[in-house]
Amino acid sequence: MKLRPMADNVLLKAHEAPETTASGIILATTSKEKPAIYEVVSVGPGTKDVTMTVEAGQKVVVGKFAGSDVTIDKEDYKFVKQDDILAVVTD
Repeated sequence: MKLRPMADNVLLKAHEAPETTASGIILATTSKEKPAIYEVVSVGPGTKDVTMTVEAGQKVVVGKFAGSDVTIDKEDYKFVKQDDILAVVTD
């Protein structure tokens, strides 16, 4: 199943949370925080007032409680408005 965002919505896929801490402690699945960095899967066409500035494939930072979580074919995604994106991650 494919999802195509409408208007100024952006479809994101979460990066997996680390299984261990930097010091090597294994994290229980309940103690993992929601990721803040996502990969842009697809972008809506925008609106009359909103020009889309993010592109598929970019990595972005999103607030913890932004958007709507959705699960399709056992994959977790998040729909957010472009305004909910805080930053684009560059190398």
